[in-house]
Amino acid sequence: MWGTRVGASAPHARPTPHHTGSAVALVGGGSPPRPGEISLAHGGVLFLDELPEFPRAALEALREPLETGHITSARAARRAEFPARFQLVAAMNPCPCGYLGSTLKACRCSPDQVARYQGKISGPLLDRIDLQVEVGPMAPQELLSATPGEASATVRERVLAARALAQARQGTDNQALQGRHIDEYCGLDAAAAQFLNTAATRLGWSGRSIHRCLKVARTIADLAGAERLSALHLAEAVQYRRGLQRQG
Repeated sequence: MWGTRVGASAPHARPTPHHTGSAVALVGGGSPPRPGEISLAHGGVLFLDELPEFPRAALEALREPLETGHITSARAARRAEFPARFQLVAAMNPCPCGYLGSTLKACRCSPDQVARYQGKISGPLLDRIDLQVEVGPMAPQELLSATPGEASATVRERVLAARALAQARQGTDNQALQGRHIDEYCGLDAAAAQFLNTAATRLGWSGRSIHRCLKVARTIADLAGAERLSALHLAEAVQYRRGLQRQG
């Protein structure tokens, strides 16, 4: 499951469009221009299940609002701009049959099928997804005997405390940091900088990926109550960007 945080979320806005919907239904447009699901999710959460099954044009159109927080629709003499500052949560299988890498059932997909399936999610779109986490299958006994996790209220208090630290330090959330403010508030010591350079080179990251990793690491440090980023915070952030292991 993957997610990217773009702006503050509100529990009342959680559209879950079906993957058979058109690009216009997702991002807006038409004549006259109308807002799509991403604008209806403004200030809230947009959940896209079966992400590779959405039209390629619709997925690529997400790139602008994920970066800017708005979407522009231009048709002939009409031009409209809609707000689209939302938290994207998306889920997909690792392959068409869903069992690639599973220890419970053998995958029946060929390497070409896996590559085509994963290739429906472009590199530039992945660049804009902060957290890319693989969630492996659980054996029945493991699922049935699992202990309850933390209560949502407990997690919420920890998140609010970390957000308050960021606001007090820089006057905005970590995800909103841009340009020189990333260097100022996500500064690294020599060891941390060397670690990030090695990881980014090995994984072939773009500049955008590096900046997003830094902002995630800054949030991890805030959750831990740490004043400065360390290689440990960066290592955790790097692991959150390795969910999709491309084949072929």
